[in-house]
Amino acid sequence: MAPTLPSLDVRRLRSYIFRLPLLTRLVLILVTLFWVLELQQIWNVVEWGALIPNEINFGTMYRLNTYPLIHRGLLHALLNAVALVPLLERFESEHGTLLTGAMFAGPLSTLPAAGYLLIERGIFRQNAALLGARVSTYRIPTWTTPLIVLLFTTALIPNTSLLGHLCSVGVGYAYGLGYLKILAPPEKVLRWIEGKLNLLGRLPHYVSIDQKTYEASVLALRRDPRLLKVPPYLSTVCILIGIVWLCLLPLNEYSRHTYISENALLPGQVHTYLGGSEQHVFNAYKHEVQALVGSNHEGIAVKLSEIFRSVGLKAATQKYEYQAAGHTIAGDNAYAILHAPRGDATEAIVLVAAWTNMDGDLNQSGVALALTLARYFKRWSLWSKDIIILITSDSKAGPQAWVDAYHDEHSSLSAAPLPLKSGALQGVVVLDHALDHRFESMHIVYDGINGQLPNLDLLNSAVHIVNGQMGIDVSLQRMWKHDDSYRDRLQTMLRGMVNQGLGHTSGPHSSFIPYHVDAITLQAVGNGWHDEMAMGRCVEGTFRSLNNLLEHFHQSFFFYLLMQSQRFVSIGTYLPSAVLVAVNFTIMAIALWIQSGRPAKPAMASSTGDKPRKLEAEVIEHDGMVAVVPKEELATVERKLFLPVVLVVAIHFLGAVPLYIFNNTHQDILPQALTFSALANVFLPTLLAILISGYTTMSTHRLVLLHCFSLLLLGMFLATLATLNFSLAFLVGLLAAPLSFVGIPMSAENGDGPPKLSVRRQVASNAVLHLLSPPVVVWAVCKLVGVDAGAVLAEAAFGWKVSGLWTQVVVCCVWWPAWMVAAVIVSPAL
Repeated sequence: MAPTLPSLDVRRLRSYIFRLPLLTRLVLILVTLFWVLELQQIWNVVEWGALIPNEINFGTMYRLNTYPLIHRGLLHALLNAVALVPLLERFESEHGTLLTGAMFAGPLSTLPAAGYLLIERGIFRQNAALLGARVSTYRIPTWTTPLIVLLFTTALIPNTSLLGHLCSVGVGYAYGLGYLKILAPPEKVLRWIEGKLNLLGRLPHYVSIDQKTYEASVLALRRDPRLLKVPPYLSTVCILIGIVWLCLLPLNEYSRHTYISENALLPGQVHTYLGGSEQHVFNAYKHEVQALVGSNHEGIAVKLSEIFRSVGLKAATQKYEYQAAGHTIAGDNAYAILHAPRGDATEAIVLVAAWTNMDGDLNQSGVALALTLARYFKRWSLWSKDIIILITSDSKAGPQAWVDAYHDEHSSLSAAPLPLKSGALQGVVVLDHALDHRFESMHIVYDGINGQLPNLDLLNSAVHIVNGQMGIDVSLQRMWKHDDSYRDRLQTMLRGMVNQGLGHTSGPHSSFIPYHVDAITLQAVGNGWHDEMAMGRCVEGTFRSLNNLLEHFHQSFFFYLLMQSQRFVSIGTYLPSAVLVAVNFTIMAIALWIQSGRPAKPAMASSTGDKPRKLEAEVIEHDGMVAVVPKEELATVERKLFLPVVLVVAIHFLGAVPLYIFNNTHQDILPQALTFSALANVFLPTLLAILISGYTTMSTHRLVLLHCFSLLLLGMFLATLATLNFSLAFLVGLLAAPLSFVGIPMSAENGDGPPKLSVRRQVASNAVLHLLSPPVVVWAVCKLVGVDAGAVLAEAAFGWKVSGLWTQVVVCCVWWPAWMVAAVIVSPAL
């Protein structure tokens, strides 16, 4: 027999229309009336009542209430009526006519209008008219109806506002979930009005406050299984918004031009005098430096100390020796102190030049220029702060040993104490000029250890002097050619985030920043026409500005992202992107917690003749509302917390094992250790699952709680880390994002039985997890960038031993444990 199409039952439709409550009828009549008025040409109803952003003023505020009643033609009115009438009828039957009228004319119309005006006029700068009955008065069980009609309306009706519909849908969802309940008028007031005016007796089809009934309570709504389908989508939206937020930062609307906050600095306001005969002094010192090439560190330090003393400065040396990744890093620092003629030795500024720079090249011009400036500064009597000139054997261990000893934080086994000291360090400038020819531009390096940054005023002062006063181009993050386009801004910002996230030493200046000493490195790059004296004048101008400081740097930002030398984003603008990524873990943790408290569904009666189970219900009264709820919906589940909590804590402490191994292994073995770690991560989750299963039964209930606590800790750690090292929190959050979506599905039964994962889901989850395990990610990134994985891990081990780097702590004790928990949950052994 051929299938037949369903026919329209006119009698049921007529009965439904005659049973509509009062306000629903009134709204339907008004929509029809306004459509009829649109047919005439004398009065333009659409122009009179539509919500047009540029037409809103005190005299046209009525548009906030008339726009839902006016439509663009018959089809638009018909579709909106089909969507609105069933929802409005149900809302009025459940809440009463008086409350429905107050909400319809109040928040449910004005809030979507306000949101639309804010976005359309304030952000998009457009003036599209909004009209149509799109007030969303519904609850979650019917949440799909407005969305379906919205899609049809947008596709079929030209010139309809998708933004307006979305604003109304959003307000409707917010009211349905109870977030806007505070805007509803008190029931006592509504009852008083009904009694005084006798509305129930005078108005036909009127629904009184006391006549309203509810099919389900708020508790039943919360227990609706469809609610647990929302968190995965909400988490995905949070991640996507966080990424989009970050990509918007390079735009002019979200970034700012740099400025000097500390007025006392006065950068570029003084004339610099370095030059002339000082060029010959520089050449002589450069020959002295070249003559020392090939000498041991001690001999170089002794010779440099003699040069310092020859110009009348107090000089001293310091030995240091560190062990990291199976290598010994040893050397000798030489430094001298120029006591300020107008100071009391309570403050000092430091000029640093490493014998070899971060690339391992001889910093011949940089060291020679530092010696020249030491002699030049000695001749001036304007200094109010002591000047320390420091020459280190290398760019990482030497500065760290010196600054640790200066603050008495050094180990006597690694670094010798300093025989000479001055006052509190106010600022540091590092010279890096390894070129044997004139340079083209100045590369400013500012990244500190663990993502710490110098005060933005120091960087802005240097840029102002180098570029504004001396006319030398400035580059950041190795962006040698920057045309200030969106692409170059984004690339510069992302490079800075990678360096900040790694937290490694990017130059001699990095060792000073953890001690709250603001420091930068000036690096000469390229082949141009600027000579060493130009670089010396940049240092002179910067030191003259630092000499003006009346107190420590504090006026400007310590947390920022730079996208070019004169454009930045402050923490208040970029922080939400990392927090949104971290919040997705918290959302999923809350959803899993709710799932763990839900009782398992009772077994259904079989088709073999078993008697159907009798459904027991209970009447609940709350805030004047009456609800009839099945007793099984009110049942509570005792959460078995002990084992999941113990396992999560134990796996986090287990992260100390790879942390110890990678920080105490020889560099030659580190690549093999990384490979072994990646292979071990393939079998270790299964091994842990077998051990746990041998001890106790891992039910679905326990696995859900295990995943819940793991994601909760991960979200908490990353949200906290975002305030200290935004870039590291954002990068780890993105790499760990799949952990929110693997594991027990939200639709699984919460019971004491074993988990039931489909083969497809189990295979896909394991594949994603093993491709994104921390060792595999480290190996893949090293291959992609073209660096040796052993060198990267050795650098991390050096940072752990010498500089106090804690990036690997986040990887081994935060990211890896969360990954391990997820891998155990989807292991086939459970």
